[in-house]
Amino acid sequence: MLIGNLDGMTVFARVVEEQSFSGAARKLGMSKSAVSKHVTKLEDNLGIRLLNRTTRRLSLTDAGATFYQHCARVVEEIETAEHALTDLRGTPRGTLRISAPLTFGQRYMPDLLAEFMGMYPGLHIDMHLADHMVDLVAEGFDMAIRITRLKDSSLIARKLAEFNAYVVASPDYLAEHGEPQHPSELVGHKTLAYTNLASPNVWDFEGPDGPINVRVNPVISCNNGEFTSIAAMRGLGIAREPEFIVAEALHKGKLVEILKPFNSPARGGIYAVYPERRHLPTKVRIFIDYLVEKFRGGLCNFHKSLYSGD
Repeated sequence: MLIGNLDGMTVFARVVEEQSFSGAARKLGMSKSAVSKHVTKLEDNLGIRLLNRTTRRLSLTDAGATFYQHCARVVEEIETAEHALTDLRGTPRGTLRISAPLTFGQRYMPDLLAEFMGMYPGLHIDMHLADHMVDLVAEGFDMAIRITRLKDSSLIARKLAEFNAYVVASPDYLAEHGEPQHPSELVGHKTLAYTNLASPNVWDFEGPDGPINVRVNPVISCNNGEFTSIAAMRGLGIAREPEFIVAEALHKGKLVEILKPFNSPARGGIYAVYPERRHLPTKVRIFIDYLVEKFRGGLCNFHKSLYSGD
């Protein structure tokens, strides 16, 4: 009965975490009916109802809530034991769930994963791209790429690279409207603002005489940096973009960096973050080590490696 209950406990814990039989079935690679049978058998063996089932939702009984706390610990111990065995084999297997920002993920992750998965063909990658910060623990992610000024949190972080913000415009825009020589001249130019910032219409610079803050009046505002960079390439205005978004366009001459003597302060860093665990799974550790190596030398060298064949 113990072995059967262990299977049932694993399925039950996943049902609670996913809040549905169908969600648990997807995570476990089982049919919905098989998940339901495991939970029903577990309840029969224990002689107590763990879940209240309706056509619309599931809810834990009092006994189910208590039992889940113990199940979660047991399942974690089982996973830890499995990860330890994987460590002994030295070969990562299973599914690696990664969250990354939309534009960064689209631009860089396919190239990074192509090489990595060639090294470790036993891995399956489940990639989630979104500009909002996901809850790694609640949503079941192994790790995430975060591009930010990292704040204190319960997550463990390894810094991959720093990134700067560049003020850019297309050659056509500069030919038509002229190139500003000082940040204060931006008020007379068409600008493009990225709105996922605390103050998207205030651009800060470091000049020879100290900090400079300029309030721009954008002709276009958008919550996606890829969009504003493309708009800048189309000659619609001047944009302030992070290095990782405009590096290729600068390399190909589609955009020109301006106001170089007034460099924008460093915008933050690119981090690999993961939940604090007693035992870091091999698949996570190896992938983060791989990212650290790929970004060694900073974003500039990484970009050169990507665009060297152009």
